[in-house]
Amino acid sequence: MSNVKIEESWKAVLSNEFEQAYFQGIASFLRKAKGEGKTIYPPGSLIFNAFNTTPFEAVKVVILGQDPYHRPGEAMGLSFSVPRGVRTPPSLKNIYKELQSDLGIPVADHGDLTKWAEQGVFLLNAMLTVERSKAGSHQKIGWQNFTDAVIRTLSEGREGLVFMLWGNFAKRKKELIDESKHLVLEAAHPSPLAGGAYFGSRHFSQANAYLEEKGMEEIDWNLM
Repeated sequence: MSNVKIEESWKAVLSNEFEQAYFQGIASFLRKAKGEGKTIYPPGSLIFNAFNTTPFEAVKVVILGQDPYHRPGEAMGLSFSVPRGVRTPPSLKNIYKELQSDLGIPVADHGDLTKWAEQGVFLLNAMLTVERSKAGSHQKIGWQNFTDAVIRTLSEGREGLVFMLWGNFAKRKKELIDESKHLVLEAAHPSPLAGGAYFGSRHFSQANAYLEEKGMEEIDWNLM
């Protein structure tokens, strides 16, 4: 599986994972699904978009999502993000509201978070694919083995990162992170289903204060 199309620095640090049986199982599962005519999101070229946009050494902040969006045209390989021209999903609207109250940043009129990714915000979903219209359909095909390894690799190989863990699913990943080397911020999920418990978490200002303390450039969270 050394032919995985992924950015070179990630390819180097994750090379062992690509040789594992579970990863080969993911690849054969996806090939079989496509052979059966199933539609998989995001498109193949965007499955590793988070990695390709934010190289290993460029990561400053990790925002962990769960599954890609499962409706047409939404998933783009960056957690919580949708392409321009696609309606902003409810969870992302709440993220924007929190940004506005935390840092006074105006609410963006689009849902494309590529600008964050290009500055070192690693927008990682725990599952990197999903079948069309079937939420969570690829949760058991092995992706979590891979993305857990990604989180561990970041924790071990880097220092001074900010991990934003929103909701119970993401919070369970805390055990993969060395908190003596990194800042772990936890909050409720930004989904409206969480009843607004996410609001007031102030993760964006905390992240920037930590980066500044570590001598790193802050993230410009403004998407406008």
